[in-house]
Amino acid sequence: MHAQLGSWLVRPIPPPLTVGMTVGASLVMLETLLVYPLGHITESEALALVYIPGVLAVATLWGFGLAAVVSVASALAFNYFHVPRIGTLTFADSKDWVELAVFLVVALLTSSMAQLARSQALESVRRYREADLTTGLARLILRTNDLHSVLPEASGRLKHALGLPFAAVDLQAVAGDERQAAFPLRCGALRGTLLVPAELPEPVQRCVRDRVVPSLEALLRAACDREAVGQSLETSRYEQRVLVEEQTALRRVATLVARGVAPAEVFAAVAAEATRLLDADATRLLRYESACTAVVLAEASKPGNPALLGKSLAVDGGVLEILVHGTNPARVETYEGQPGSLADLARCLGFRSAVGAAILVEGRVWGALVALWSRHAPPPADAEERLSQFTELAATAVANAECRAELNASRARIVVAADEARRRIERDLHDGVQQRLVSLGLQLRVAEDLVPCELDEIKARLSRASDGLTTAFKDLQEISRGIHPAILSQGGLGPALRTLARRCPIPVELNPCARRRLPECVEVAAYYAVSEALANTVKHAQATVIDVDLDIDGEVLVLSIHDDGVGGADPGLGSGLVSLTDRVEALGGQLHITSPVGGGTSVLVKLPTGTDCSPRVDAAHSG
Repeated sequence: MHAQLGSWLVRPIPPPLTVGMTVGASLVMLETLLVYPLGHITESEALALVYIPGVLAVATLWGFGLAAVVSVASALAFNYFHVPRIGTLTFADSKDWVELAVFLVVALLTSSMAQLARSQALESVRRYREADLTTGLARLILRTNDLHSVLPEASGRLKHALGLPFAAVDLQAVAGDERQAAFPLRCGALRGTLLVPAELPEPVQRCVRDRVVPSLEALLRAACDREAVGQSLETSRYEQRVLVEEQTALRRVATLVARGVAPAEVFAAVAAEATRLLDADATRLLRYESACTAVVLAEASKPGNPALLGKSLAVDGGVLEILVHGTNPARVETYEGQPGSLADLARCLGFRSAVGAAILVEGRVWGALVALWSRHAPPPADAEERLSQFTELAATAVANAECRAELNASRARIVVAADEARRRIERDLHDGVQQRLVSLGLQLRVAEDLVPCELDEIKARLSRASDGLTTAFKDLQEISRGIHPAILSQGGLGPALRTLARRCPIPVELNPCARRRLPECVEVAAYYAVSEALANTVKHAQATVIDVDLDIDGEVLVLSIHDDGVGGADPGLGSGLVSLTDRVEALGGQLHITSPVGGGTSVLVKLPTGTDCSPRVDAAHSG
């Protein structure tokens, strides 16, 4: 309460002077009336002190001038009403002048102290207002993302806080004139101006120059730094987002390449991902058929763009003509004025610019990936680099496909050569060695018949030699049949499988549903699959029965072999199933083996019936 009373007494703006005069007169009257009852209990000289509080109060609130008037009035009232010879004003006694001097000294000291306190209060208020202004401006300026939008409000706060007719903050260098004074604001690279009225008192000008301008410069500098940091962060976030999207797209395509999917699927994914990543209107992957033409293998475009998939395009201008003769990416900023049918086609389809990157396979230009835009703005600056990353994946897919095609062709050639060698050996044995053995056997029988009966020992030796020759002939026949069964070439797959079933020591339940002849390589592969499975069952499975089912599902020959043996067959241990797998896969087929321990063994073979017995080369993949 004392603090509130003190702050009220020394408040910056005193009450009106008329109020002070009224208060002073009232205090003199009250103090005069108060002296009467006090006169009975104290000496008359001490009663003058009753008037001191009034002088103090007026001096504190209204200053020395009014306090001096109240001091004179108090001295006169005391002299008139309480000094002997009451009712007359006499200052003949020196005590009267001393009382008046005391009142004036008290008024002077009190007013001086009050003025000092009031000055300090004014300074505190000013500093508080400046701090409040700085805080408000900081909250206003540092929270916005658009500095220009808050300048009018900041100018209004400066005007109100400083009590100016007007104030304006401009982010440009503005010259002052006779109406307004310009205080430059240096905020790093930014050059602004604070405009205030030209005719200002010197204290206000000093306050603006020494306090407001530095604070405003610091705030504007901080706002500019914040804006620069925000822009840098936004740019970093955008670049990071673009990088993540790019890496994600590349990873999706790389996953397809690693899985070994068909190149057509990889090409379609490359076109789609490049279109999305570059925000292109269309992206096409082309393969050069020659130095003059290129065929569209994959494309991705926004709705409304015509499809060119599978069409051949002339390489006579634009990106393609540049890429067919070099390996560096190329771009066409505008097709306006570009010669050639390809540029005419681009203009006809509404495309204005393009960027392309070559697809290099083993050092040669295999094709190109081209992104096109219909907008007036140029393509992205890093479009070439991004396209090049996709072309590397496309080149890897092509190289992998070519390697697989060459591997399949090599395996097919090996299988065909092996079958041809088997056939030739079988034919040579049948036409050469076997016929020679038959002839020798007949000659031994004739020689045996010509030996006289009394030569029993010679006759017996010739008979044993003839029997041994017959046995060797039968063994050679079995070997010949194992090399390449003649019945397979003569009667087909069904009779050959029935022959295998009859020769197997384990009962075989055969269900051959194939009634028509199949390509020779398919029949040979199926025959050897059954032969190898039966041989493995006899040697290792301890089975009691073998089921062999043969069927044709559309264009696929399905061969199933199952036994009820002990199972546990493992192709990785070096059995004949390994070479059998190579033979089946060389023809584009599949072989699956299921052999749980104690659950028997199942072999499932699928062979395309349209397989050409010549070595397979995928021309669409080889480029």
